[in-house]
Amino acid sequence: MSKVKYYYDPDTLSYRKIEPKKSRRYRNIFLFSLGAIISGLLGLILLLNTSILNTPQELSLQREAKNYELRFELLNKKMEQMEQVLANIEDRDNNIYRLYFEANPIPEEQRKAGFGGVNRYKSLEGFNNSEMIISTNKRLDIIQKQIVIQSKSLDEITKLAEEKEKLLAAIPAIQPVNNEELTRMASGFGWRSDPFTKARKMHRGMDFTAPKGTPVYASGDGVVKRADNRASGYGKHIRIDHGYGYMTLYAHLSKYNVKRRQKVKRGDLIGFVGSTGRSEAPHVHYEVWKEGQRINPINFYYGSLSAEEFENMLKFATQENQSLD
Repeated sequence: MSKVKYYYDPDTLSYRKIEPKKSRRYRNIFLFSLGAIISGLLGLILLLNTSILNTPQELSLQREAKNYELRFELLNKKMEQMEQVLANIEDRDNNIYRLYFEANPIPEEQRKAGFGGVNRYKSLEGFNNSEMIISTNKRLDIIQKQIVIQSKSLDEITKLAEEKEKLLAAIPAIQPVNNEELTRMASGFGWRSDPFTKARKMHRGMDFTAPKGTPVYASGDGVVKRADNRASGYGKHIRIDHGYGYMTLYAHLSKYNVKRRQKVKRGDLIGFVGSTGRSEAPHVHYEVWKEGQRINPINFYYGSLSAEEFENMLKFATQENQSLD
């Protein structure tokens, strides 16, 4: 309660009560009210920025938001690990797998390209953590795209591997007669003396001598194109088309164990040693054709000979002796 103030009036020789002016009273009331309002606003702002007045629901939402931030951090760490694993796979894919199968490497720009055109992340804008959420989603989308590209690349490598496997199985790679049943390697590819005319002529195959009836084997996977005696000089002979431009010929047989259009595998029994056609003694005349040209079979025995056996064969094959056909 405010104090009552008096003043001495000399005219009346008495004390009179000091009455405050109305303007001052209104001013005091205004200043008090303004101070109260400012104090209240400051207090309200202070309270709103603390958790004192937060409702249980608001506190729950705040905890949930913090939890999501933590999850995004963990997700980014996991994506970092995924990126490292993918980088390792991509490196092996480009520098080992695709190199081995003679396929062009996939450019880095293609593997890690983003997404152009429409803004894919517009719906994620306008939130408190929009920048973090958009960045994480972009990173995840790029990883997903990398995985798709890598998956397609591995599918391509699988097809190339299957084709390579077929090629390796098709290439003539073994002797037509086993070493255990072979009498000798009689004549190789090159200029030789003709057994009948004694003239020097080109011998375009290899002669393997063995007793009549010795098994003759297919040197690679393929399809029998001929099994007949209608070719001059070859007698009973077999021709196998191996694909990829390769063909093999087995001549002077005594009989067949296959027929035309039959599929064979490397090592399958196809016929038996004989001396039919233009032949001086029981043997197999063996030829390898590549793109229609007869080539030296000496280069195609990696699947059946040891290094020592190959050295011995090479020594006999290079001797300019007399052929058997």
